[in-house]
Amino acid sequence: MEDNSSGTTTGPAAGPGDELPGGRARPKTGKSEQTRALILETAMRLFGERGYEKTTMRAIAQEAGVSVGNAYYYFESKEFLIQGFYDRMTYAHALDATARMAGERDFDVRLRIALESWLDCAAGYHEFAAQFFRTAADPDSSLSPFSNESHPARATAVDLFRDVLSGSDLAPKVDAELAELLPDLLWLHLMAVVLYWVFDRTPGTARTREFVRRSTPLVARLIAMSRYRVFRPMVRDAKGLIQDFILPTIGRTAVTRGPAAAATPPRHA
Repeated sequence: MEDNSSGTTTGPAAGPGDELPGGRARPKTGKSEQTRALILETAMRLFGERGYEKTTMRAIAQEAGVSVGNAYYYFESKEFLIQGFYDRMTYAHALDATARMAGERDFDVRLRIALESWLDCAAGYHEFAAQFFRTAADPDSSLSPFSNESHPARATAVDLFRDVLSGSDLAPKVDAELAELLPDLLWLHLMAVVLYWVFDRTPGTARTREFVRRSTPLVARLIAMSRYRVFRPMVRDAKGLIQDFILPTIGRTAVTRGPAAAATPPRHA
């Protein structure tokens, strides 16, 4: 990719299999991964110090000690730095939550662990989370958690909630029609927690943690009730509403941009 401001070339054009969804270059070596991580970590620090809007790609590259063209090689735009953050954050959350849930079978406890794990993993980014939210709240923004560009991180999170359910004692008891939708619904529950967390100014985001503590038993009870025959018609009605009005608003395609976009077909969930 060429840096238009300096004319420098940062490497060969990526082939169809060389990019992550959203135009993010896939590191081929340990050194490449270190460079990508350095750019991302520098961006997160500057976003916290200067704010998202006031931080430029040039400033990020300068602070990271790389050329502007090199920064654009790994991240097509500033927005994709946030996508890189989403990917890293979601992956770290999945690993942490999975380790914490090991050996636990109670669905209520597993769900609470998964949500509390997210709060712990995200704690260091709370100060400037509202800056991201202002952009992510735009339905046309690629930073929206519902966008096509956010699909990789969202898929990782949905897989985690699928594991929350499948590894629990509740899994065999859940109505089959509801079970297939639950991972997406539990991810939406996480999004509600995230929204509350963004605006929570209590020390240690204590109110958000209390919200998680009190809401997870309620969610568990509602899901458990779905197995009773008297609630089957309500479950089917709820399933129809979710499939017709909620899930269609969530991007399902991992979008590829950049040099390989024309050659790489979109991947669907």
